[in-house]
Amino acid sequence: MTGKNQTVVLEFLLLGLPIKSELRDQFYALFLLMYVTTILGNLLIIVLIRLDSRLHTPMYLFLSNLSFSDLCFSSVTMPNLLQNMQSRVPSIPYAGCLTQMYFFLFFGDLESFLLVAMAYDRYVAICFPLHYTTIMSPKLCLSLVVLSWVLTTAHAMLHTLLMAKLSFCADNIIPHFFCDMSALLKLACSDTRINELVIFIMGGLILVIPFLLIVMSYARIVSSILRVPSARGIRKAFSTCGSHLSVVSLFYGTIIGLYLCPSDNNSTVKETVMAVMYNVVTPMLNPFIYSLRNRDIKGTLGRVCSKWTIQLSLGQGL
Repeated sequence: MTGKNQTVVLEFLLLGLPIKSELRDQFYALFLLMYVTTILGNLLIIVLIRLDSRLHTPMYLFLSNLSFSDLCFSSVTMPNLLQNMQSRVPSIPYAGCLTQMYFFLFFGDLESFLLVAMAYDRYVAICFPLHYTTIMSPKLCLSLVVLSWVLTTAHAMLHTLLMAKLSFCADNIIPHFFCDMSALLKLACSDTRINELVIFIMGGLILVIPFLLIVMSYARIVSSILRVPSARGIRKAFSTCGSHLSVVSLFYGTIIGLYLCPSDNNSTVKETVMAVMYNVVTPMLNPFIYSLRNRDIKGTLGRVCSKWTIQLSLGQGL
């Protein structure tokens, strides 16, 4: 990280969101509300699945892991964003920047793999309903979750180690609200060709292939649904997939549009807005999508609320 006529970079300055100074307090309150909603909503999903034994099924195992991933994914950047919005010097240490980049990649990749596992679960449930219990055994479900964690750990570590080998000179201003990998590469004053090659190759493996697997799963699902003569069966099948499809659209739509389909006229504002979508908005909306469209989750929530109400009433009566 040193060289002739170069300054060692000990920290980076995050320019943050392109918000006018007079609107900063309003946006701070908005993002704080969104972050709190994300934390509470995903925690609620995890707790409800934990409390109700009827939800101890493969689908809800994946959903609880997805909620945990969303919670952590948002927590990687949001606290730092909120702090910097109130700071005159929105800086982040060099080590902290690499750490943030690692966990950002980790939980982002984890969500991608979990969405694939959930798509496979829906595929088996609809196309092979009589063999669902046999195919989606606890051993297979646990293996899919563990494999997702192992692959994401390796991928995030690979990019972080490659980034740590780069040299950064005097320019330490990141035109973003977090340590985005592409933004860091633009600041490097050493050769980044290996990093860019790995990003291109691994981007296909981590994003494109999982997305194609999800598309293939739903193509088979749609084909199977269209062969069902009952309109009620068709509605039931589509209702079980609607929540997952909504989450897939939100997650992959913004990420693929930003990272895998770049254009020369992509402005910093556009990149920042799209990053806010998948970093802030999507983790917040996922609990609402699954809770509002899921009868099991709503039923469990109603039973838990009724139980707490009865206990509270009995406590006050005493």
